[in-house]
Amino acid sequence: MPAQPARPAPTGSPGPSARRTAFAEGVDRLRDAATTEPGRLRMIGAVLALLVVAFGAVTAWQASERAAAADDVLHRSQPLSSGAADIYRSLADANTAASSGFLAGGQETAASRDRYEKDIQTAASGLVTAAANAEPGSASEATIARLNKLLPEYKGLIERARTYNRQGYPVGGAYLRYANEKMQKEMLPTAEDLYTKENQRLDADYGDATPYPWVAIALGVLALAALGWAQQRSYRRTNRVLNHGLVAASSATTIALLWLVVGHAVARSELNGSYDHGIRSLTVLHDARIASLKARGNENLSLVARGAETITVDGQTYDAYYYDFDKDMTTLGNGLTRAAKLADDQGGSAPVKAAEGNMAVWKQRHAAARTEDEDGNYQLALDKVIGAKGATGECFDSVDANLARAIDHEQTEFQQAAGDGRDAMTGLPVGAAVLAVLGAAGALFGIGRRLSEYR
Repeated sequence: MPAQPARPAPTGSPGPSARRTAFAEGVDRLRDAATTEPGRLRMIGAVLALLVVAFGAVTAWQASERAAAADDVLHRSQPLSSGAADIYRSLADANTAASSGFLAGGQETAASRDRYEKDIQTAASGLVTAAANAEPGSASEATIARLNKLLPEYKGLIERARTYNRQGYPVGGAYLRYANEKMQKEMLPTAEDLYTKENQRLDADYGDATPYPWVAIALGVLALAALGWAQQRSYRRTNRVLNHGLVAASSATTIALLWLVVGHAVARSELNGSYDHGIRSLTVLHDARIASLKARGNENLSLVARGAETITVDGQTYDAYYYDFDKDMTTLGNGLTRAAKLADDQGGSAPVKAAEGNMAVWKQRHAAARTEDEDGNYQLALDKVIGAKGATGECFDSVDANLARAIDHEQTEFQQAAGDGRDAMTGLPVGAAVLAVLGAAGALFGIGRRLSEYR
């Protein structure tokens, strides 16, 4: 009988040499693994190790970010914020020293001249530091460039005022008023803008340093829950109370989680304390000190102008500099009241209370000087403002010195609290990573011991 020809394979059926795809085979293996105890154990071990490693990695990442932000608060943004405040204070104090020297006429004291020069140098140095730390193309860089342009213009006006004043020309007073106008309307607002921007950078660093690391905490809790479930499952199937590998993994994870929670809680508390009892107090004290400087400058300029500058408010005309002096003294008084409430110890409250007493005497002496000036007794008024004894200048110097003491105290308080906050997270990123590796190894070891029973 002749051989029958072989029938072709039905359409769509695999040929004798056809092979299944790797993906299909992988799915079959995974299905087989899920239906056998050794397979399930391997999957459990892999998931446990992955969870513990993920917890350690996220903890290291979030802790590193917060530690870096805390270090920026301590060593970058807060010093730059204080530096911007010093620029503002130095400019305002230079303006005050210039007006004081002008009132002395040709007998300007060396102390007054040195104070002015020192303030200008401090402001210039502060601008160099701020420029070095400004982001290229940022608003802060533009603000610093503007101040660097205005500073020599102001100095030129002051030098002209001094030159004409020594020669006895009245035009010297006009140049001093021009310089004061440039300072009050251009330079100080620009310096205040720089101060505001640096404070915004400081607030941003605090915002990065203090939030709770919720993602890391959630992963830690999830990893512990998974390890607990794995141990309970092992106990139900083997009646063994402890699996040494899983216990070691749980211990390492627990230590890392407690370290994260406690360390960050301490860091957050200290950083918040440094803000509440350091930054807020420093801001109020800087503002009060600047108000006192502006008040002193306006007090001096009221005698320089001799009524040439007036302002109309609600239909009434006032001497512009006396009017601004009263506003500045109100700001100073409100600032000292707030600073006294914020001070949390004797070292902070004592200089503030002393400054309040100095301010009260200053207002009394100023009222007497103003009366003499309005009565036409210019020389008597001048003596009560810049005289050697019993003048308002003594009160201003005392207010300024006490505010400087209070600022130094609060700066120390801030540095200690912020340093403690940063140190509370020291070693956490590395420690969490090491504990995660140990925990993952413990989980794999514990599951491996169970797998060995099936060989």
